Amino acid sequence: MNKEIFLVASGDLRIAANQNCWETQHQMELTLTDVLANFGYIVKRAHAYDPIKKHGFIDSQRMGIEVFKGIDKDAPLIVAESVWQYSHHVLAGLTTHRGPILTLANFSGQWPGLVGMLNLNGSLTKANVKYSSLWSVDFKDEFFLNNLQNWLNTGEIKHPESHVVSFSSVKIPSADEQLGRDFAAKLKNEKAIMGVFDEGCMGMFNAIVPDDLLHSTGIFKERLSQSTLYAKMLTVTDADAQKVLNWLLEKGMKFDWGTDEATELTREQTLTQCKMYIAALRLAAEFGCDTIGIQYQQGLKDLVPASDLVEGLLNNQDRPPVFDDNGNELYAGEALPHFNEVDECAGIDGLLTYKLWRQLGMAAENTLHDLRWGENFKNDQIDDFVWVFEISGAAPPAHHIGGYAGSDSIRQPAMFFKRGGGSLRGIAKQGNLVWSRVYVINNQLHCDLGVGKAVALPEEETQRRWNETNYQWPIMHATLDGVSRDQMMARHKANHIQVVYANDEASAHQACRIKAAAMEELGITTHFCGTVDVDGSKFN
Repeated sequence: MNKEIFLVASGDLRIAANQNCWETQHQMELTLTDVLANFGYIVKRAHAYDPIKKHGFIDSQRMGIEVFKGIDKDAPLIVAESVWQYSHHVLAGLTTHRGPILTLANFSGQWPGLVGMLNLNGSLTKANVKYSSLWSVDFKDEFFLNNLQNWLNTGEIKHPESHVVSFSSVKIPSADEQLGRDFAAKLKNEKAIMGVFDEGCMGMFNAIVPDDLLHSTGIFKERLSQSTLYAKMLTVTDADAQKVLNWLLEKGMKFDWGTDEATELTREQTLTQCKMYIAALRLAAEFGCDTIGIQYQQGLKDLVPASDLVEGLLNNQDRPPVFDDNGNELYAGEALPHFNEVDECAGIDGLLTYKLWRQLGMAAENTLHDLRWGENFKNDQIDDFVWVFEISGAAPPAHHIGGYAGSDSIRQPAMFFKRGGGSLRGIAKQGNLVWSRVYVINNQLHCDLGVGKAVALPEEETQRRWNETNYQWPIMHATLDGVSRDQMMARHKANHIQVVYANDEASAHQACRIKAAAMEELGITTHFCGTVDVDGSKFN
C-alpha cells in the first residue's frame, strides 16, 4: 500500500502574481508527484486549486492556519515552491508540525522559487523549526533522488558543510584582527540608528532582527512609518524633483519612458520616484539615521511608484544632492546605505561594510541581491558555476559597467507593481568581491562570509539570463570561491546576499578577514565559507 505525503504551496499576496505563476507551479507538482510515486508515495495536496482565484496557492496567513488544521501533524510534509512566496503564510502551521518537513524548489530562474525557498529556510531557521531542504532542475538528477530517498527513509537530510570554518577556530593576522575589532568597538561605542519604514516585508520573518540582539551591536531601530514617507513626499516640490531627474539625465542615465502608465514607465512615475528619494533623505536626516530600509511592497505599492530607483541612488556616494529647508546638503558626499525590503540583517551588514570599506580606503558602495539562480558557464576565460544575482532595488550605479551612463530605468512588472516606477538597472562590472549574510539562529546573530568575483559574460549570455529571470532588474554574474551550487543552497539562510567590491584579490581576502573580526567584536558569530585566505600567507 502506498504511503501518503502532504504537500502545500505558499504563494504571493498579490493575486496577479499567483495567477501568472500558477502554471509553472502546477507542472512542477505533477513532476514531483510522479517521482514520489516511483518511491511508493501518494501526494495529498492539502489545499485545492481555487477556480475563482485561478490559482492553487496559500495566499494569506489566515488561509495557511486553516489549511494546516487539516494536516496530520505527524505526517511527512513537503513545501513545494516554484515562485516567490510569503513565508508567514505557512510559518504558523510549520511551527507546530511534528512530522518531517521538506522545503523543495525547482532550480529555475523563471520565477523566484529558489529565492522564496531560501527565505522560508531562513525563517524556519530563525523560528527553530526543524526542516530539510532540496532543489533540482528536473527532479531526475542523482543528487536530488538520493537525498529525497534519504528523507523518505529517515525524515531528514544533512548536507555536508566541509566548506565552512568558524572564525573562532582559526587565527588571522593580528594586525587584521586588531583593525577589525577596533573599528567595531568604535561603531558600538558611538552607536548608530537604523531607520525602519515598517517591518515584515512580504512575510520575511528572517529579515526581522529582535531588538535585544540588535542592541548588542550598537545599532538601534528608529521605527518609521511608510505613511510618514508618503506624507513627506507630498511636501516635495515639482521643481526639486525635476532637479534630481535633470542630474540623472546629465549623468547619461536612460529612462525607458512611454505613455501608458498601466504597462509602461512614464516620466511622471519617475518624477514621483525622485520625490520619494528626496523625502527619504530628509526624513533620515530629521531622525539622524545612519541607514534606512523602505518596505514598499505592502502599503506604498498601492499609493506610489516603486521605491527601487530611490534605493539604488541612496546606496551610491555620487548621487543627486538633496537639501533641507535651510539649504544644507544632506549626507553630502556620502551614501545613505539602504537595505532593500527592510531586511534588517542586510541593514546591519550594509552599514558595517560601508563604514569599514571607507576606513580601508576602498569603494564602499555595497548592496544586497537576491540569490536568484545560476548555471555552469564555460568559455576561454571562465569555467565555473556562475550565479545570477538580481535585486529590483538597492544596486548602486557604482557597481555597473559605465556607472550612471551604463544604467537605465525600466518599468517594474505590472503584476507586482501596479503603480509602475522604474528600476535602476545595469550589468555589474568585473571585480573581486566580498560576499556575506547576517542571519539569526538559536536566538543569536551569525554571519557567513567569503570571497568571489563578478565576472563578464558575453552579451548574448547576459541577455539570455536576463530573459530567464527579470530583465528589468540589475544583474551581477558572480562566482563564489570554493563554494559549489549545492553547498550554497544548503547553507545559506536567506533569500538575500550582500556584496561589495575590493581593489584586487589580495585586498578582498584581507578585507574579508578584517570584516570577520569586526563582526565577532559586535557579538556576531562569524564563519568563513569557501576558499578564504585566513592567515594572509597566500597573498601578503
